[in-house]
Amino acid sequence: MVEVVISILVLASVVVIFPNMVAGFKFPVWISRLGAGYLHKRGSDQSREVSARPDTRVLNCRVRPTRQKKDSCSFDAFSVEICGFIHAPCDGHRAAVSVSITDITDGVGKAQPVHSRLKQWQKQDSPVFAYNADLGKFPNADNTLSDWMSVAQIGLDWLAFPVEGKRELQFKVSIVSGESSDELACAECTFSYENAAFGYMDLGENIQRAKTLAVALAFAVSAADKKLYDCEVALIKEWARTHIGISQASNSAKRKLEKALNETVRFFRDGNQLDSHDICKEIAEIASVAERYDILELCLRVAQANGTAAAEELALLKRLASWLEVDMNRFRTMMEKILPVSMHEVEDAEVILGVSSDMSEEKTREHLNREYRKWNARVTSSDPEIQSQADYMLKFIAQARSEYIAQDI
Repeated sequence: MVEVVISILVLASVVVIFPNMVAGFKFPVWISRLGAGYLHKRGSDQSREVSARPDTRVLNCRVRPTRQKKDSCSFDAFSVEICGFIHAPCDGHRAAVSVSITDITDGVGKAQPVHSRLKQWQKQDSPVFAYNADLGKFPNADNTLSDWMSVAQIGLDWLAFPVEGKRELQFKVSIVSGESSDELACAECTFSYENAAFGYMDLGENIQRAKTLAVALAFAVSAADKKLYDCEVALIKEWARTHIGISQASNSAKRKLEKALNETVRFFRDGNQLDSHDICKEIAEIASVAERYDILELCLRVAQANGTAAAEELALLKRLASWLEVDMNRFRTMMEKILPVSMHEVEDAEVILGVSSDMSEEKTREHLNREYRKWNARVTSSDPEIQSQADYMLKFIAQARSEYIAQDI
């Protein structure tokens, strides 16, 4: 059942955000990986490239994996090397080297630039990678490098690739005049690289996927008590319209999103349910912590919408916070602001105060003392609502003491 509603929402969001990618489009469940990636040597082709004799009548370039040392640490890097012929305007002419990298995995016609994480190696007003360095002065007007010479050490942690996985990279090396900036010589080469980290295009898709899953979770919270109130449905629909890029979409895409949302409402009103655990697991893999808190805030707003948070909604919200791997104390702070205890259908000390039966008596006492000090400081608030909530919470803490602490002296 989970795939029914998710497929409905995903299709609508794809139509809105990626109108040219609907046919055969699939959102994979990504496995989060850390690090810049690892180099992949393409066996025969790159081995031949490294060992082949270059034509020294023209400029040649090649790329090899290396380690870049900094202080006591070392990092994976690309070593960009050149050899061959360079003609300068005159003897003693100053020159510089420029290196750009393009991802041509899907063909030159669909090439994507590699981005730089460091502003130092970005094009002006663009994240596109552009390496530049001074080469000094050429001794002669006509210069032949008979052996390979490294002109750039590019740290992999500097780079952001378009997409995760095996990539075919095209390096362009230009030797330019240090005086006129005219190009004196250039060369291109390709290198295979296995990018184990999310690419910058992947991240954009992941953000949209997380928003789509957020809508599914919000409907699950609304339907937790077997009811879907109109005010809750309206809130979720408005959130979806705002966050799934509908404002810039075509009228056709907007209609498709509305249709998908209406079908999702029918899905839940027919008594169907989602596997919220699996949805949260995927969100935790693809979304940042900040995005996960935004999703929880949406779910809390849904529970708040009709003025009363049902016991089933509260129980699900607690599980969602745990499955989304957020800080539970921060989640309870969010709940205090959005869903004060006066709105709770059932007073659950574990949800409201964060205590549990498996905590030791001493830890429970310390925890309730902290809660008491926090709420006691709010009793004198100038805001009547905060003052009233503080009075209520102090009484609730006293009840929790008698329930969780056998002898409180």
